[in-house]
Amino acid sequence: MPRALRSAKGFTLIELVLVITILGILAVAALPAFINVSMQARQSSMAGVVGAVRSGIALFRSNDLVVNGPPGNYPTTLDAVAASAAASAANPFFTTVLQQGVSDATWVKGGTANIYTFSDGTSTYTYTYTSATGAFTSPTGP
Repeated sequence: MPRALRSAKGFTLIELVLVITILGILAVAALPAFINVSMQARQSSMAGVVGAVRSGIALFRSNDLVVNGPPGNYPTTLDAVAASAAASAANPFFTTVLQQGVSDATWVKGGTANIYTFSDGTSTYTYTYTSATGAFTSPTGP
């Protein structure tokens, strides 16, 4: 049978190598975008917890104003978990101001009772709670 009349069945090795190379280049180009999205998700999680804790502190004081009258006290502690512990389902953080607390292991309690750290995998943010003013602040983050 003449060569011109035969039909090709399948791909040549060069075509396969070319397609695999193009897919590899696309995967390498997309990888930083996926890494950035997961980092943003962790930081958004942190911002959500911080906002909820700050709101819980304000609600605690508002409740104390209604029940006990002025001046209204802030909670003395945000939870009863021992210092230098990580949050867990058995010992969640922030139970004084959040009904269910936070059991995300990215939160760790500092050596002092009112210091908390959050790690997103690349950066660590430290938050300090001041019971006299109700401030839950971080010098390195939001």
